[in-house]
Amino acid sequence: MAGKSYDMIVIGAGPGGYVAAIRGAQLGLKVVIVERENMGGICLNWGCIPTKALLRSSEVFHLMHRAKEFGLKAEKIDYDLEAVVKRSRDVAGQLSGGISHLMKKNKIDVVMGEARLAGKGKVSVKTETGSEELTAKNIVLATGARARELPGLEADGENVWTYRHALQPPHMPKKLLVIGSGAIGIEFASFYNTLGAETTVVEVMDRVLPVEDEEISAFARKQFEKQGMKIMHKASVKKLDRAKGKVTAHIEMGDKTEKHEFDTVISAVGIVGNVENLGLEDMGVKIDRSHVTVDEYCRTGVDGLYAIGDIAGAPWLAHKASHEGVMVAEHIAGRKVHPVRPESIAGCTYCHPQVASVGYTEAKARELGYDIKVGRFPFIGNGKAIALGEAEGMVKTVFCAKTGELLGAHMVGAEVTELIQGYVVGRQLETTEEDLMHTVFPHPTLSEMMHESVLDAYGRAIHF
Repeated sequence: MAGKSYDMIVIGAGPGGYVAAIRGAQLGLKVVIVERENMGGICLNWGCIPTKALLRSSEVFHLMHRAKEFGLKAEKIDYDLEAVVKRSRDVAGQLSGGISHLMKKNKIDVVMGEARLAGKGKVSVKTETGSEELTAKNIVLATGARARELPGLEADGENVWTYRHALQPPHMPKKLLVIGSGAIGIEFASFYNTLGAETTVVEVMDRVLPVEDEEISAFARKQFEKQGMKIMHKASVKKLDRAKGKVTAHIEMGDKTEKHEFDTVISAVGIVGNVENLGLEDMGVKIDRSHVTVDEYCRTGVDGLYAIGDIAGAPWLAHKASHEGVMVAEHIAGRKVHPVRPESIAGCTYCHPQVASVGYTEAKARELGYDIKVGRFPFIGNGKAIALGEAEGMVKTVFCAKTGELLGAHMVGAEVTELIQGYVVGRQLETTEEDLMHTVFPHPTLSEMMHESVLDAYGRAIHF
């Protein structure tokens, strides 16, 4: 394939890259995609998908312990960690193979290797057998991101882990420290805590899940603590002393430092973009804090060079990357496109209870100067939630008092990651409270709480 010319070269086969490649091929572009590791990228192989498989196992384990509540009998409940992990890896492997099939189906060339920009419209790929030179008028960077490592907290794979180690654990933690309570940290905390690890979460901000609405964050924290988690906020791990089979963490809280001993530490302190060794500096690409600077159409400022997904900055979400991939492919093909609206992209965290949100928090809406109306509806007021045995949760909505625009929606509870899309559509279509009030929600469903929350914002809630 040396010296082959294309309409579009995509570097990185994660949820941004492979979707961009497929959409480009659908529009008649000649496309090649370059990937250095696994089709599907971090999300499919080491992130979104395998973590959900692990969490599903822990959810079932938790339900088995609740069997008596449902009139069922279950004895000697236990788990096989090796089998749990194998299922997770099998799920990832199955889906990665599916991406490879989609490349063939859409007649997209695939080159496995390390790509580097070699000039305008040129990419050099170092492969196992040598190198290949590719040319195209348009190049899409979709190289993703990796775990951030702080000095003194570097992972060793034995007792200090990144998310990769946590997905294939060398042992089951007995006493676990999770550094960081964002989505990655709190999901692993939830998984290992459910399986029996004594779990402590340290968060430098003033609350867990700090990007979420304060009310939702506080509700989630109470649930985590009921499950036995220890939460330390406004705290930071300054040092890890490592010895065989144990780690002593120096945790700073205000003006004091405490020492706590653990056998396992998971570091989940954010991510950094994969911008190294791509030749970006030579091309004049602007980089800000490990991320490529782009405009609303994901253009880098260098003609014909785009960047999508995690490498292009927040929000670091697979679905944002995929949508950007579609937009960029259509832009390259000459279609009229609409810029991505970050404030209308939902965030989902698959801990127990689940957390999901879209749009502005109550505090952010007030900060922006909106006069707002806020609605709340608890799971305890919903028949389906009670029937499921999932009566702990809340749906919160924020509206502009003047226009009725849905400014934000925030949820905590069972299956809210499946419910949030209803509000995402509402945001995208710029619906008002009247539109949502006049929508008929099926009964009995959890989705009825979405309707009731809207009604509550205007003093009209029926069931609470």
